Amino acid sequence: MSTTRNSGTPSSTTAKPSHGVPGGLVVLLAVASGMTVANLYYAQPLLSSLSGVFDISTATAGTLITLTQVGYVLGMLFLVPLGDRLEKRNLVTVLLTVTTLASLVAGLAQSFPVLLTASLISGATSVVAQIMVPFAANLAADHARGRVVGRVMSGLLTGILLSRTLSSLVSDVAGWRAVFLGSAVLTAVLAVALRMALPHHAPTTSLPYHQVLRSTAQLARTHPALLRRGLYQAAMFGAFSAFWTTVSFVLTGPHFHYSQVGVGIFALVGAAGAAVAPLAGRWADRGLVRPMTGAAFLVTALAFALAGLGAHHIVLLALAAIVIDTAVQTSLILGQHTVYQLDPAARARLNSVFIATFFIGGAIGSQLGSVIYHAGGWTGLTVLGAALPLAALLYWAFEPRTRTGAGR
Repeated sequence: MSTTRNSGTPSSTTAKPSHGVPGGLVVLLAVASGMTVANLYYAQPLLSSLSGVFDISTATAGTLITLTQVGYVLGMLFLVPLGDRLEKRNLVTVLLTVTTLASLVAGLAQSFPVLLTASLISGATSVVAQIMVPFAANLAADHARGRVVGRVMSGLLTGILLSRTLSSLVSDVAGWRAVFLGSAVLTAVLAVALRMALPHHAPTTSLPYHQVLRSTAQLARTHPALLRRGLYQAAMFGAFSAFWTTVSFVLTGPHFHYSQVGVGIFALVGAAGAAVAPLAGRWADRGLVRPMTGAAFLVTALAFALAGLGAHHIVLLALAAIVIDTAVQTSLILGQHTVYQLDPAARARLNSVFIATFFIGGAIGSQLGSVIYHAGGWTGLTVLGAALPLAALLYWAFEPRTRTGAGR
């Protein structure tokens, strides 16, 4: 364990804090995670505009988010496991280069199918964020792993939440194409910065690629907690995606008449959810994984009930958004803490299975949310959003307990 951590540091003589990771490196990993994962969410507040530009229905426009998340799942399954097999700095450089090119194509797209294809590729290579998080977990001391992962995840979550605001503001000023072209520029700059600043980190396995993939599948069978936490988060992320994929239609609809700037400002309130990440990491370090997981499920269901009441009241809708984001992020941090303890030498592969599982839930939630909103309006959407965490809560109630503590 200590060998893996030391291989990721540039110098053994560099002073480190008690958690084993230089503060500047934690900040870099957090910023990189946030900037790369933001590529998955830039399109969410643009769906109403894109449906008009390409003359498509709201349900069809929602496939843009679904396909981007499908790409992310494919990247998690086939690219992230390489984080255990290849030197991470080189892998990150290649992935960010492809992301830059895909974003450029998206910004120049003249048809919706081209935009869909570019978004699928961009989603697949934006998994750099999920290479950074296991990287931080490898470097951290055992007693502070939850805290360090929580800090990096706070950057990732901030990127998710602020991406919608940035996208709305840029689109209102310069059009939707500027969102994707601007993303291409930012990603190119990030690729150069990480190439120059990241320390060398040796692979943790020498298995051939096909065996790495096979071992990844075996991890899902070997560790029941991995699949269980993935399914928990699939339900939570499905509800999260359903909410944020459709709320822009509500805000731009007849009750609120919000512009793209208004949608962006509303999305900004969800950024409060990122603040819980370090706190959730501390809860995990203290062995409170199980009770706080159940609480997150229940709170999410209640938040969707509040969202249903907020269809004509923006304050209630904003409060629901904050609570949903906070609970979903709490569940994510608790799940990652559990997963990273299962096999320290296979954290990238464990993370691959975990994230891919719940992003499948997110893709289903995005598409199902668009369809249900189109058929049953906001009321139908909020019923779906409440049902998903309640299903997870029911599964949680029968979770096997261990004698070593509820944290596992």
